[in-house]
Amino acid sequence: MEFIKDLLWGSDTLWGGGVAHSVLVLALVIAFGVMFGKVKIAGISLGVTCVLFVGIVLGHFGININEHLLHFMKEFGLILFVYSIGLQVGPGFFASFKSGGIRLNILALSIVLLGVVTTYIIHLISGEDIVTMSGVLAGATTNTPSLGAAQQTYSDAVGGANTSIALGYAVAYPLGVVGVIIVMLVLKKIFKINLEEEEAKTQLHQAPQTLRLNILIENQCVVGKKISEVVENFKSTLVVSRVKHANGEVEIATDDTILQEGDILRLVTTQDNEKALVMLLGKEHDLPSKEWETPSHDLVSRKVVVTKPELNGKTIGSLNIRALYGVNITRINRSGVELIADRNITLQLGDRVILVGSQERIDKVTEILGNSLKRLEIPNLIPIFVGIVLGIILGSIPIAIPGLPQSVKLGLAGGPLIIAILMGRFGPHYKIVTFTTTSANMMIREIGISLFLAAVGLSAGQEFISSIVNGGYMWLLYGLIITVVPTLLVGVFARLKYKMDYFTIIGLLSGSTTNPPALAFANSQSQYSTPSVVYATVYPLTMFLRVLTIQLLLIIGLS
Repeated sequence: MEFIKDLLWGSDTLWGGGVAHSVLVLALVIAFGVMFGKVKIAGISLGVTCVLFVGIVLGHFGININEHLLHFMKEFGLILFVYSIGLQVGPGFFASFKSGGIRLNILALSIVLLGVVTTYIIHLISGEDIVTMSGVLAGATTNTPSLGAAQQTYSDAVGGANTSIALGYAVAYPLGVVGVIIVMLVLKKIFKINLEEEEAKTQLHQAPQTLRLNILIENQCVVGKKISEVVENFKSTLVVSRVKHANGEVEIATDDTILQEGDILRLVTTQDNEKALVMLLGKEHDLPSKEWETPSHDLVSRKVVVTKPELNGKTIGSLNIRALYGVNITRINRSGVELIADRNITLQLGDRVILVGSQERIDKVTEILGNSLKRLEIPNLIPIFVGIVLGIILGSIPIAIPGLPQSVKLGLAGGPLIIAILMGRFGPHYKIVTFTTTSANMMIREIGISLFLAAVGLSAGQEFISSIVNGGYMWLLYGLIITVVPTLLVGVFARLKYKMDYFTIIGLLSGSTTNPPALAFANSQSQYSTPSVVYATVYPLTMFLRVLTIQLLLIIGLS
């Protein structure tokens, strides 16, 4: 027993009570936290956040680690977490502001601002310390980077740490998860939502999907004309891959291919173009796929992965593959999203391109593109750590805001996040390889958040019970109000004003609270990916705003 006691609480006679003991405790906290996080109650689990609560329990019983190592692990874990998020969302961040994304992000902004205002009002009415309330806000919105930002802002302003931030976060977090789900159910009840009817609405408003289409040429107005002349108005949303002539011959389509009556075109386009193309060319033709791929014609379709670093950032048009090799690139699969292969699309490592041509020529193009999965498995560490350096520098720059007594810093949460988003989006344009496999990105993210939460939990554990007993139980109520009021108001507004379907709204609520368990519940309500798409649309901006606004709240409250 004495050995176990020395093992957990540390001893000068056992490893000198140093690094080994600290790593052991951190590993125990993370291991048990992840294990308990898999337990579901009413279909809901807290996931990796349970690491925080295990850390609090061990910290309460006096199990802790070296103070300096604890601080390092907390900050380094936070950096890894936010940077991996930025790399993942970067490619789609700016595209999310197009069309309906602007409205969704404005609504998400409203939820963020309403949450801050609600927090400040509770602070004024209850007299609760604004420092504690900032932690409650971070927990109520289930936003870990904002917790890190609040702790750093307080440290910069006062010159020390305050465990009440982490305590407020820990108390408010569970109901922060549940609160959003409650709002979803309330909205369903208020508006008497019929899920089947909402599914039909959602289907009508799905983003355009790529479509493989066969059209028989019958319109005399297009006979004798080049393909480029006929489809010039569809250039960015249409690829003509193959032509089957009336005599049965199949060939690769080029811009100079002359259309003849009785030709069948193999097209890749969007659903929005289907009717227009049929009206323009002739009629849809049901030709089996095997008719396009026969040994006699030696025309096949193959999926090839872009793995050569020198192709990162190059456009499809610049490779001139169709002219040089007689091979068409029809589609690109990028992070699970299928894109039409417009010649102006910039290639990225990891893209899966669909090639159409003869087997011999496809083999040559395959050599050019790489198609070596081993290359993708090799991590690109330089962009990661260079990005972290730039993120820390950016996060350390004070930003003076008129009217505030103290400058705002993006900090270790905001700086790396912004740099990662920028690198993920623009890196390929400057030949910077930012590609990481999904599994590698998830590994970095999970290690980062686990280290951060373990360190926060251990540091807050000693005061947790006493804080709850001495009035901290009210933080549960405050957190629930901060969660429910903004999301309910915006949810009702989105339904009444913009007539948004239910699945879009619940995706919006999940994303604006950066709440993965709520997203899981939202996804369980629909067979479509609408909640996930909306979540991804508002998540990056929401994450940034959470980090920034909580700092402003603290600075205003402390001044």
